[in-house]
Amino acid sequence: IDLNFSGSYQPVIHKYTEELFGEGHVYRAGTIGTVADKTAYGYAKKYSEENELDLNSAEILRLAKGCTGVKRTSGQHPGGVMVIPDYKEVYDITPIQYPANDTSCGVITTHFDYHSISGRILKLDILGHDVPTIIRMLEDITGLDATNIPLDDKETMSIFTSTEALGVTPEEINCPIGSLAIPEFGTSFVRQMLLDTRPTTFAELVRIAGLSHGTDVWLNNAQDLVVDGVVEFKEVISTRDDIMNYLLFKGLPPKMAFTIMEHVRKGKGLKPEFIEEMNKHDVPEWYIESCKKIKYMFPKAHAVAYVMMSFRLAYFKVHYPAAFYATYFTTKAQDFDADLIVKGLDSIKAKIDQIHELGNDATAKDKTMLTVLEVALEMYARKIKIIPVDIYKSDATKFQVVDDKTILPPMIALQGVGENAAINIQRERENGEFISKEDLRKRTKISKTVVETLSNHGSLNDMSEKNQLSLF
Repeated sequence: IDLNFSGSYQPVIHKYTEELFGEGHVYRAGTIGTVADKTAYGYAKKYSEENELDLNSAEILRLAKGCTGVKRTSGQHPGGVMVIPDYKEVYDITPIQYPANDTSCGVITTHFDYHSISGRILKLDILGHDVPTIIRMLEDITGLDATNIPLDDKETMSIFTSTEALGVTPEEINCPIGSLAIPEFGTSFVRQMLLDTRPTTFAELVRIAGLSHGTDVWLNNAQDLVVDGVVEFKEVISTRDDIMNYLLFKGLPPKMAFTIMEHVRKGKGLKPEFIEEMNKHDVPEWYIESCKKIKYMFPKAHAVAYVMMSFRLAYFKVHYPAAFYATYFTTKAQDFDADLIVKGLDSIKAKIDQIHELGNDATAKDKTMLTVLEVALEMYARKIKIIPVDIYKSDATKFQVVDDKTILPPMIALQGVGENAAINIQRERENGEFISKEDLRKRTKISKTVVETLSNHGSLNDMSEKNQLSLF
C-alpha cells in the first residue's frame, strides 16, 4: 500500500502508525547495504598494493567478485513500514536492530533482507512528497483553495505546448514550452514527450504521466509507433488499466484480460495462450508486440492523482507567478545561489552556458543548480526579480513574496550559510539590532565565514567590525 504525504508531515504519520497498530507491532523496513562492484575492485587493488603482490587484472577481478554483494552496513527504507499482526511477535518473523547499529537514532528496523520477508507481512509505503508541501505553501500565500482550481483552465493547459500564457518567448527562456518547474512535466525527458505529443486535454496529460513513469512503455515502444504513424497517440498503451479495458472492449473474458494486464505490467510479457486468445479477438499485431516490450507500468489512478496536483501548480504558475517561484525556490533553497541570481539575467545566462560547456564533466551539484538557474531565467524573463538577502527581513529558510514583481530570498539561499546559522540569526534579531559584526557573531554563535558571506553579499549594510563605545 503506497501513501504519499507532505515531507514535513511524514514523521507524524510514521508515529501515528504505532497508535493504529500498537507499539511493538510497527517497524521501519531495514535495508542491507552491500559492497558494490567498483568498491570491491578498490579493495582488491589496495590489498595487492599493501601486500606488494604482483597480481594480474584477471586475479584482481576474481578477488573483487568474492567481495561484491557482501554486507557492508544496514540502513532504513525511506518510507517503508512493516506491520506485525497483533497475535504474533516480531521475532517470529525477523530479528530487529538499529540502522547501522546507531542506538541514538530512535528508529528500530527489521534486519532481514526485504525480499525474504516480502509477501509474508504487510508493508506500508508512507512516502514523503514535495508537492503537498508546495500546494499548502501556495494556499497560505495566495489565500486560494487548491481544490477549487478548475482542471480545464485554457491558459494553464496551454503551457504544456507553448510559452504564450507566461508572456515570454521560447528564445527568452531557452525552452519551447512553459512546463519548467512543474512536477512530472519539468524534466527534459518529459518536455521532449510534450513536444512529440502536443497534448491539449487533461486526459492526454494523464497518458503522458503514465508513459513517463513506466519502463520501456514510451522509449523503444509507444514513441516509435506514434512517430512512424502506426497509431495515434490516444491509442497507445500508457497505464496498466488501458490493457484490461481494451481487452474487455475486444471481447476477451474478464479474468483473462486481468491476468494479461498483471503479466505485462510486471514485465513478464505474454504467454503463448494469451497471444492465441488475443489473435482470436482481433487484437492488432502492434498491440501484442507493444505488450511484449513493457517492463513496468503505472496504475492510472496514480497518474491521475499526480497530474491533478501538477495541473494545480501549473495554474499558480500562470496566474500567481511570484507566489509560484517563491514556493518552488523554497523547496530548492539548498541548491540556490542568491549571490549569483540577484545579479540578474546576464549572470544567470553566463552560468548556464558555463555548465553546458562542462558537458559530461558537470558534477551532480552543477546539474541540480542548472535546474534552478533555468527556472530563475524564466522568472526574470517574466519581469519578476530577486532582491538581496536582508538579515532583518529575510526568513531563515523560506522565500517571501514582497509584491507581484519582487521576491525576498531566505538566509540559507546564500551558498555557505547553513540552516542552523540562519535560524540563530532569525532568533537573535528579535532581541534587538546587531551593533557590529562582533556583536552578530557573539550573539548568534555563527562562524567568521558566514559573517564574510553575508558581508560580501551586502546584507550587513556597512556594519562596523567591533563594538565601539559611544562618546555621546
